[in-house]
Amino acid sequence: QVQLVESGGGLVQDGGSLRLSCVGSGRIFRLNHMGWYRQAPGKQRELVAEITIGGFTNYADSVKGRFTISRDNGKNTIYLQMNSLKPEDTAVYCCNIVPVDLIAGGYWGQGSQVAVSS
Repeated sequence: QVQLVESGGGLVQDGGSLRLSCVGSGRIFRLNHMGWYRQAPGKQRELVAEITIGGFTNYADSVKGRFTISRDNGKNTIYLQMNSLKPEDTAVYCCNIVPVDLIAGGYWGQGSQVAVSS
């Protein structure tokens, strides 16, 4: 059974930083592009950062220049370094493969809550 476990969230002030981690099974990380998604209250889930198997990265415009995604395949872990956080970054952050297909739809973990106060 595939499990993705996120950690590292918390409450920070406007302009603060957090680093999220996501640990999963080796098969998932070795064979897929991975990404960080977030869902704010009342909004749809959105992909904010992705990293390919080869390490190429891409970011949503809203986080470009502030967030950095990285992966350590040996540790079956991806990370999201979030700097210059803003109140609008407040959301539950989850990791999953990119894109999320029908099978990966069953991989969602509980996520990690990030709250940014103004």
